[in-house]
Amino acid sequence: MPKTALYNMEGKAIGEVELSDAIFAAPVNTAAMHLVVRSILANKRQGTQSALTRNEVRGGGRKIYRQKGTGRARHHGNRAPQFAHGGMAFAPKPRDYVINVPKKVRRLAFKSALTSKLLSEEIIVVDEIKLKEARTRQMVQFLKGFELKNTTLLVLPGRDETVVRASGNIPKLQTLYVNTLNVYDILKAGKIILTQEALKGVEEVYA
Repeated sequence: MPKTALYNMEGKAIGEVELSDAIFAAPVNTAAMHLVVRSILANKRQGTQSALTRNEVRGGGRKIYRQKGTGRARHHGNRAPQFAHGGMAFAPKPRDYVINVPKKVRRLAFKSALTSKLLSEEIIVVDEIKLKEARTRQMVQFLKGFELKNTTLLVLPGRDETVVRASGNIPKLQTLYVNTLNVYDILKAGKIILTQEALKGVEEVYA
C-alpha cells in the first residue's frame, strides 16, 4: 500500500498517510488519459462557428465576362472563394464536438493520472486547512510552506467559502472539489494539495 507524508498548515511533516492501492497504485494508461483529455477539451467547444459557402453568399449570378477570347481564366459569377466578398470553400458549420468516453475508461484515466502524480512526488496531503479570515495573505503564507513554483491544484472536500475567497486572487492556484476533480486539471497542475477529508472522499468515490 503506497504511503505519503502528512503535513500541517505550516508545511511540516507530522506523520504518514496510507493511500488506496486501487487509485494510487494503478497501472498508468497513457492512451486512456489522452482520450479523456481530448474529450474534456472537445466538450468545452461551443461548435457555433459558421460561414457562408458560394451558394449562400448574396450577389453574383451574372457571368462576369465572356467565356473565351479574353486570355483570362474562365469564371461564372464573382462569388467564388477566390474573389473578394465570395463564399468560403469548405465553410465551417455548426456541429457537435462531443467525444463520448466509456465510464470504465474515464475511471482508468483518473486513477492513472493520480498514480502518475504520486510517482512524480507531486501530491501533498494536509491534515486540514483552516483560515481565521478570508484573506489572501493567509493563503499565501500557507502555500509558502511547500515551496510551490508551478500551477497548484487545491482539492477540498466541499465548498469552503473562506478558503475559496482567500485563494481567488492567487494567479497559479486553482481550487476544486472532490466531485469536480477531473483528469485534465490533475495533469495540468504542477502539484496537488489535498486535505485528509478530501483524500477520503476521492478514495470513497473512485476506488
